[in-house]
Amino acid sequence: MTFYSISRNYLDLLDAMDQEDEARYSRTIFRRRRLQRDQIDTGNRLYKDYFSDNPTFPGDYFRNRYRMSKSLFNRIGHAILSYESQPKTDYFQYVDQRFDVTGQLAFNIFQKCTSAIRQLAYGIAPDAFDEYLHMGASTSCDYLNNYCKCIIHMFARKYLRKPTEEDVRQLHAKHLEMHGFLGMLGSLDCMHWAWKNCPVAWQGHYHRGDHEGTTIMLEVVASYDMWIWHAFFGLAGSKNDINVLNESDLFEDLLDGRAPEEIGGRILTVNKAASKGSRPER
Repeated sequence: MTFYSISRNYLDLLDAMDQEDEARYSRTIFRRRRLQRDQIDTGNRLYKDYFSDNPTFPGDYFRNRYRMSKSLFNRIGHAILSYESQPKTDYFQYVDQRFDVTGQLAFNIFQKCTSAIRQLAYGIAPDAFDEYLHMGASTSCDYLNNYCKCIIHMFARKYLRKPTEEDVRQLHAKHLEMHGFLGMLGSLDCMHWAWKNCPVAWQGHYHRGDHEGTTIMLEVVASYDMWIWHAFFGLAGSKNDINVLNESDLFEDLLDGRAPEEIGGRILTVNKAASKGSRPER
């Protein structure tokens, strides 16, 4: 047998092996696995643990695990159920639960809100509560997305906004009564939030020597009733309270003439008095 014939036989053997592999992989059909999750049993267990008349875990456990009171959770749930506008009203339907594509009864409002709120409260993976809620990662992501959409559409005009003229007057009066400060709109503070999953390439920009690990500076103005009407965060670099205040948009409305007259008038009065070397008018 010559060298040419040996090489030819070897090449034919390789071609035959390649054709066999192609035929085998072409016949392979990858199907999506479907797990037998019991939504009804997990929903009943969740209701018994936290939402029944005599729950397994009392109110302090609920607040610790949901980062809110049970009354606030129920208020959000009822608001979502009574929400008649877009988007995705039926996605949180509980009174008239619909069936999913597999013919099983879908998750109820307690399960859906629990998944979304705990993802926001703990910053965990979507499938972290799969063992307890029997809810897959893609389903949890969908519920979180639609939960945020509903919250924004329902509560943005009332809570996610800056103070109006009437709000400013009420805040001035209440802070004067509680703290004795004239013209006080709220408490301004900055804090460091630990960024556990900060990308490696950014860690040098979000690290300070007096704090362990990477952090993000958060600037917040809150009133007496914990209404956060200003929030600013995400700056890179070694920041402190003064640096963040200089770069935030807290006074942009005042400089552009869009701030309520109650705020602008008081600040202008203070500036004029300071320029004259006298005490501000009260």
